[in-house]
Amino acid sequence: MREHSYLGEFELILLLTILRLGDDAYGVPLSRELSVVRGRDVAVGSVYAALDRLELKGLIASSLGESSPERGGRAKRYFRVTAEGIRSMEETRRVLTGLWKALPSGEGDLI
Repeated sequence: MREHSYLGEFELILLLTILRLGDDAYGVPLSRELSVVRGRDVAVGSVYAALDRLELKGLIASSLGESSPERGGRAKRYFRVTAEGIRSMEETRRVLTGLWKALPSGEGDLI
């Protein structure tokens, strides 16, 4: 595993959303789900840019589905989280949990 494989916020949310959508994890549903979760619009283009980065890092893999007339003969590109992606998510969760637990307890201590 790479040293310091912590994920940024958008990467982590995107990976979790891919897991949540399962076999339906492709661009448009991912963008819609992210918009709901984040409470604001998420452009499909920014989702695909992040997906490309995550695939280059080996954290996700993609495959093409069947082409469809509804999409002008284009195939959907489906995504799944790799074992390396799961490890990176777990490491990020471990670090974030440790940071939250290390915060002082008591009212008014959080910024």
